[in-house]
Amino acid sequence: MLEEEHEVKRVIESPDLPHGIGPYSAGVVAGNLIFVAQGPIAPGSPEPVGSTVEEQAQRTLENIELVLQHVGASRKDVVKVTVYLADLDGYVALNEIYARFFRQDFPSRIVIEASRLPQGLLVEMEVVAILPGDLDVRDGG
Repeated sequence: MLEEEHEVKRVIESPDLPHGIGPYSAGVVAGNLIFVAQGPIAPGSPEPVGSTVEEQAQRTLENIELVLQHVGASRKDVVKVTVYLADLDGYVALNEIYARFFRQDFPSRIVIEASRLPQGLLVEMEVVAILPGDLDVRDGG
């Protein structure tokens, strides 16, 4: 067990953040890294939002940004994105939303076709971001 002064990770949770079904956190800060996994779930509801790849990708990216903002970060701090698509035929639609969201200095990314996503989702994403500034979970940042 870790002692409190040697804490190396902090769970990111709030009723204001989106949280789907299942035993997982909206995000986790470990050292100066932020790990976020999200789908197109509206904050305050376990239900998916949108019926197209575009709608679900947009909501998912907005959810990721909400979690990042909760710890003082933003989309500019994202360094790696993993996208899970239920069908790679949605790749072009995903790219349009993704390019509008990140705009420049794109993070590293991989897209994986997943045969079945929870709740019949079309899109899920996970990101790794860098905690900005001198904030660090070990000093309560």
